[in-house]
Amino acid sequence: MAKIGINIATGSLQKEEMIVGIDLGTTNSLVAIIHPDSNQPVALREHNGTSLVPSIVHFGENNSITVGEDARKLLIRDPANTIYSTKRLMGKSYNDIRDNASFYAFKVHDDNTESLVKVQVGPQFYTPVELSSFILKELRSRAEHILKTPVTKAVITVPAYFNDSQRQATRDAGRLAGLDVLRIINEPTAASLAYGIGLNKEEEKAIAVYDLGGGTFDISILKIHNGIFEVLSTHGDTYLGGDDFDQLIVKKWVKEHKIGEERLQNDKELMQTLRLKAETAKVHLSSKDVFIDHIGDIQLQVTVSEFNKLIQPYITKTLGACEIALKDAGLKKQDINEVVMVGGSTRTPLIKSLVSDFFGLSLHDTLNPDEVVALGAAVQANILAGNNKEMLLLDITPLSLGVETMGGLMDVLIPRNTKIPTRVSRNYTSQKDGQSGIVISVFQGERDLVKDNRKLASFILEGIPAMPAGLPKVEISFLINADGILLVNAKEIRSGTEQSIEVKPQYGLTDSEVEKMLMDSIINAKDDIKTRALTEAKTEAAQLIDTTLNFIEKNKEYLTPSEVDQTNEAINALRNLISQGTKDELQFQIEKLNEISRPYAERLMDIAIRKAIGGKNISDNY
Repeated sequence: MAKIGINIATGSLQKEEMIVGIDLGTTNSLVAIIHPDSNQPVALREHNGTSLVPSIVHFGENNSITVGEDARKLLIRDPANTIYSTKRLMGKSYNDIRDNASFYAFKVHDDNTESLVKVQVGPQFYTPVELSSFILKELRSRAEHILKTPVTKAVITVPAYFNDSQRQATRDAGRLAGLDVLRIINEPTAASLAYGIGLNKEEEKAIAVYDLGGGTFDISILKIHNGIFEVLSTHGDTYLGGDDFDQLIVKKWVKEHKIGEERLQNDKELMQTLRLKAETAKVHLSSKDVFIDHIGDIQLQVTVSEFNKLIQPYITKTLGACEIALKDAGLKKQDINEVVMVGGSTRTPLIKSLVSDFFGLSLHDTLNPDEVVALGAAVQANILAGNNKEMLLLDITPLSLGVETMGGLMDVLIPRNTKIPTRVSRNYTSQKDGQSGIVISVFQGERDLVKDNRKLASFILEGIPAMPAGLPKVEISFLINADGILLVNAKEIRSGTEQSIEVKPQYGLTDSEVEKMLMDSIINAKDDIKTRALTEAKTEAAQLIDTTLNFIEKNKEYLTPSEVDQTNEAINALRNLISQGTKDELQFQIEKLNEISRPYAERLMDIAIRKAIGGKNISDNY
C-alpha cells in the first residue's frame, strides 16, 4: 500500500523529501522552505507570528538547556550561563578573539594555545560547534512541529568570508543536530537568490550585498553569469553591527547619569538591562523621532538625530569597506547593477539613505531583511531537491575526503557535496623531534574517527630534515579533477621534499553504500563528536605534558623547587586522566597546569627580553 503524506499545517500533499534552508545567525536564526502551494520561499513562523529564534543558549540546573526567546530573557538574570554570539567564535582560537573577549558576559576559556576556543559554564566546557548544534536542534524541532513532518536535510548559510575551518565547524554543528547538511552556501548568494537574481541563466550582473546584522558587517561583490554565482570580493568587520549601535546608546546613558565603570562591572544585571533597553530604542527610532523609558529612577531618552549622529562614524566605516570590496573586485560603483540589503540593522533609515547614495541605485529592501538569507537558502534547497530544473548543479563529491591526524581523527579537507573540479590545501606538522617521515593516510566518509571511514590510500613523505616537533611545515593538497580523480600531494615547505598519489574516490561505492555511510554519520553524530572532543583533549594533554617537561628540563635553574614540585604534581594528575578522565576533567586539569606554569613562563620571557635589550645573546633555553 502506498503512503501519502499530508502536511497538517498546510493541508498540502507532503513531498517525500523536505529540505529546509537555515540561516544560522549571530543574533537570530530561522528556517525557511518553498511553500508547496505558492512555490515561493517562506519563513516558518510560530503561532505568535515570529520566525526568528534568538541565537542564545542558556544552561540551567541539572544540565537543562534552553534556546531562543526563553534563553534571551535570562541574559539579565543569569549572564554567566547564557551564551550569545556563538557564530563569532566558530573556527576561532582564543588568540583570534582575545582583543574582544570582554564583549562576552560569560567565560571564554583561555587555554594559551592555538586550539579552537571553548566556553566554560561551571565545570563544563563547550565548543562553538556544540553550542551551535543546540541552536540548530531547536530550529529543527520547531520546523518539525510546524511542518508535522521529520526534517533531516538542510542547506545552511555562512558569511562569504568564512574560512574552511569555520565552514567545517558549521557542517559539524548541523550533523551533531541530526541534520544532513547538503550544502553550505554564502549568505550574499542566498540573499540574491531570494530576490530572484541569478535564476535567469541569461542574465549577467554585478551585485553588491550589504549585510549589517546584529553582530557583524560584510559587503560582498558577486558576479552572476549563466546561473553561476562567483564571489569576486568580500570585506567587512566581524565586530561591527547593531550590537555596537546599542553600545553607543548605552555609553550615552552611562555618561549622562554618571554610572561608574566599577558599578557596571559589578552589576551585570544593570549592564544587560541597559543593553536590552538600548536595543529597544534602536528599533523604536527606525520609525519614531524619540525614545523615552526608565530603569528604576534612571531616566532614559534618545532622539533620532542623536542616534544618527552616534552611528554616523560606523556607517562611514561600512562605506569605506564597500570602497575596498569594489577595488578588490576590480569594479567601480557604476559597474554594480543591483544592491541587496540584508540584516535587521539595515532597517535604519539613515543606513538605507547613505547606501543608496553611495551606489547611486535604488535598493532591494522589500523582503524582510532578517529573513532574506533563509529565504534564499530555501531556494537553494529546492534546487537540490530537484524541483527547479532550470538551474544546473555542477558535479559534486558524494562523501567527504580527508586525512588521518593524531588520535586517529578524520580531518576533512573536501566536505561532501563540494562542487568539482576543486582544490584544497592545508598545512600540518610533525609530532616528534627529529621525525624524518610522515605517513599520509587518505580516507572517505563522514565519521569523526578514521576507523569508521573508508581508507582510500596511504603513502609516506620521506626525507624530511631533522627538526624539532612542530617546526616542519607539510602542505597537503587535494585536487579533484572533472573526472572525479583525486590527486593527493604532500610537500615539506622548508626542504621542498614532495610526494604524490592518484586516487579514485568514488571507486567501488554503490549509491546504497554512500547512503549507509551518511546515515551512520547522522545516527552516531553525538557519540562521534564526544569521541573527537575526548581524543582532542587527550592529544592536547599529552602535547602539553611533553612541552612542559621539556621546558622545565631546559630552564630548571630559573625555577624554584616549589614551582617544579607543583608542576610535576599537576603533570602526574593530567597523565592519569589521559587514560580514564572525561573531556571536561582533562580540560579542567589542562587549565590548572597552564595556570601553574604561566607565571614562571612569563618571568623567563621577561628575563629573555631584558637580555636581548642589553645586547646579550639569548640562551638556547629560551
